[in-house]
Amino acid sequence: MKQLHYSVLLNECIEGLNIKENGKYVDATVGYAGHSKNILAKIKKGHLFAFDEDEEAVKYSKKELSSIGDNFTIFRENFVNMPKVLKDSGIEKVDGILFDLGFSSPQIDDASRGFSFMLDAPLDMRMDNQNYLTAQKIVNTYSKEELIKIFYEYGEEKLSKVIAEKIVLERKTKKINTTLELVDIILSAVGANYFYKNHPERKIFQALRIEVNNELKVLEEVLPQAIDMLSSGGRMCVITFHSLEDKIVKKIFKKYSEVDEILKGVKDIPKEYQPKIKILNKKPILPSEKELSENSRSHSAKLRIIERI
Repeated sequence: MKQLHYSVLLNECIEGLNIKENGKYVDATVGYAGHSKNILAKIKKGHLFAFDEDEEAVKYSKKELSSIGDNFTIFRENFVNMPKVLKDSGIEKVDGILFDLGFSSPQIDDASRGFSFMLDAPLDMRMDNQNYLTAQKIVNTYSKEELIKIFYEYGEEKLSKVIAEKIVLERKTKKINTTLELVDIILSAVGANYFYKNHPERKIFQALRIEVNNELKVLEEVLPQAIDMLSSGGRMCVITFHSLEDKIVKKIFKKYSEVDEILKGVKDIPKEYQPKIKILNKKPILPSEKELSENSRSHSAKLRIIERI
């Protein structure tokens, strides 16, 4: 039977979390329960709290986790709401948190979701189908300047202006509805030589997905709160898949692992100004050659692990 979803850096995450049998753990991005199943199997006396805003993923994960135990709770929520949801449930501290910021294979491979630039589908890209904003709305209603901004900042595409101008021109005569319509527009904007050499469609689709789901802003917002939720000795593992995410994680981890520049050299630093975490791997952990051979979608993954002091 074909594997539904390959859990990236699975063994490295499970080892990194340093799981205690009676601990409380959070999978902030449960997806299709690959990591969660392995966490739940190790906490017979503990509890797993999982989050995902994708309705299909939540349904699937409930079924998968139920085959292991009943000591879990899944919330259909974006992980930005995790601290509030857990506190409302009486949970102040946890022993470990996992963020896997990648998209699950079923989400990418389901043409109707509109995430793939290789499958013809409506331009959607919503993780939560109740979200009002879609990629189609962005492409057809954002100004040229707004499109340039998200393509450049979220896609890091150097021909953002050329692509945005072509989109604005094309939508004057016909609404842009599907993924492959957009790919064709990108191709005509940049020319075949640049297109097949640099694959700007990957970057534009990434930028649209980030904008639709507000991915970077919610990550910046939740990480400091998640750090505060860790018990002393608790671990956090974060898997990123592109440089924009990794820069945010690296920056926040650095901030909370160091003394503020102003206080460096001070003999007795008040506890509230002391470092909150220690970074367990100075360089990110990358997938093994074996994993890369089994799952090409792992190639850009980076894992960073911290421990609460």
